[in-house]
Amino acid sequence: MRVMVLIKATENSEAGEMPSAELIQAMGQFNAELIKAGIMVSGDGLKPSSLGKRVVFDGEDRTVIDGPFAETGELVAGYWVWKVKDMNEAVAWLKRAPNPMPGPSEVELRPLYEMSDFAEAMFRDWDGQKDGA
Repeated sequence: MRVMVLIKATENSEAGEMPSAELIQAMGQFNAELIKAGIMVSGDGLKPSSLGKRVVFDGEDRTVIDGPFAETGELVAGYWVWKVKDMNEAVAWLKRAPNPMPGPSEVELRPLYEMSDFAEAMFRDWDGQKDGA
């Protein structure tokens, strides 16, 4: 299974404060362990939301909103995509990670959909019947 590891933003990350050299080194070592174990698929840090944009969809309408965005605790400052056996393995790896922020931080694990999750819907005709039924 694949999981997305969402590193929640903090006031520091939203202010654009760069991590310390020690944290960069510790994260580099942890990422190397993830890669060696075949766990890490991808990962990156995100710049502050003040540099981002949101596009709001409403039917055919599209509205662009410039950052920064409110509710720092709901924003993402970085992510990994991991390939693991199950959620327990993901939690075990995450518990070994360095704290990604100076001070308290929160990291969320979310399973990703796989193509097999959509199999039944992909094999339905326009009338909702399974192909060939």
